[in-house]
Amino acid sequence: MIATRLGLLPLLTATLTTTMANTVVNVPMTAILADLGAPLGRGVLVATAFPVTLAALMPLSGWLGDRFGHRRVLCASMASMILGAAGAALAPNLPLLVAFRMLQGLSAAPVLPVVMVLVVQVLGEERRGRALSLWAAANGAGQALGPTTGGLLAELLGWRAVFWQIVPLSVLVVAGGWLLLPRDDRSRTRPRLDGAGALTLTCGAALLLVAASALPSQGAGAPVVWGAAVAGVLALTAFLLVERGRSAPFLRPRHLAELRYVRSSFAAAAQMFVLGAVLLATPAYLVGTRGMSQSRTGLAVLALPLAMASLAPVAGRCTERFGGRGVMRWGLAVLCAGAVLLAVGTGAGTGVRPVVAALVLTGAGIAFVQTPAATGASRSTAGRTGAGLGLFSLIRFGATSLGAASVALLGTQPAGLVRVFGVCAGLAAVGVVVASLGRDSGASRRTGPPTPAAPAPPAAPAASRSASRSDGRATP
Repeated sequence: MIATRLGLLPLLTATLTTTMANTVVNVPMTAILADLGAPLGRGVLVATAFPVTLAALMPLSGWLGDRFGHRRVLCASMASMILGAAGAALAPNLPLLVAFRMLQGLSAAPVLPVVMVLVVQVLGEERRGRALSLWAAANGAGQALGPTTGGLLAELLGWRAVFWQIVPLSVLVVAGGWLLLPRDDRSRTRPRLDGAGALTLTCGAALLLVAASALPSQGAGAPVVWGAAVAGVLALTAFLLVERGRSAPFLRPRHLAELRYVRSSFAAAAQMFVLGAVLLATPAYLVGTRGMSQSRTGLAVLALPLAMASLAPVAGRCTERFGGRGVMRWGLAVLCAGAVLLAVGTGAGTGVRPVVAALVLTGAGIAFVQTPAATGASRSTAGRTGAGLGLFSLIRFGATSLGAASVALLGTQPAGLVRVFGVCAGLAAVGVVVASLGRDSGASRRTGPPTPAAPAPPAAPAASRSASRSDGRATP
């Protein structure tokens, strides 16, 4: 059992590393753009190249774990992450930096859905909530270390050092994953790829994310914005038409409409939108308006992810004991309150302490949304496949990109930041309403045989009590 639990080390390190790689550029962004001679408006490309690429490819990358084996895909992805990080550290200009950030996003795409499957397998189905709370804690730790080490390393060694730190961590994951994780079962059925469904969904998601990312710098009337948006909608429509009636679809559209999956996905999207906006807007306020150094800013922003990481295990236990939907609603309400306080603080030009307090409250809200949302999605019919978990991760990180883009669109001056945080508060409030809708479908309550992505949940005591509630409020 101890040897099996050691497999958690590469899994949680992989989560921490990929999350760090996503947020490590936020604090040293000004130094990066100044050194490369790029205008400030181009910073959104550096910030969103990683999450846009990662999000667009997640449904397909989730299928890769089902097809080729989760251990093998994890090790290959982290080996590719080494190349992306080294290339970003050596990039001589902005286009190459953005390209290597995209390679990092491509490498990270399979990691999250694969880790969500493996961490439950390592700890056992009856501890699903606690297993995913460890994943959430590693996610929060990565959010903490990304901006913090980014600010410290950029100030001490220059901005290129922020990418070099990813290399040894990725090497450890490759070695640890290969040695400590159980070998992939080669006797299991390997799903074939529904190419038409995978292509239309991936293209649709990518085009919509490109349109959202280009909106702040190009404007709504730019051909790249409205052209990509229209093409993305058409591609997603084609996905729904192509998948309808197929015997072995990439994802069944009716499974995506399951209330448990919809509630969990919307809550996760609201949480990640707020996270993406706050982690970009708060450093801009502290550095640009308050005149703080990059290192002090990194330490101040550390309050949010530290609250996330420290409260994630508590959220996991609460999810198992009280049911995820209630925990998720309270988390969204706290998240809304944190965003309101940030809007008030930045609008009034308050000092650092009120902003840090608001960041702690925001981090607490995120912790109590992230774990029950992931647990609910993984218990849904769609979430029992790698592609379904990949789409859930796409929604999460696509929302992060949209949150970062909202900062560039609405501005980083105090008045603009009030609007940014106001949008965050409104989205969290809508999430409370969505999390209260409907009952779980009968399909989501049934247990069944294990799938390649993750075993179907047995009648564990906490899960059974949640599923058997007649009002359907116990699980997200």
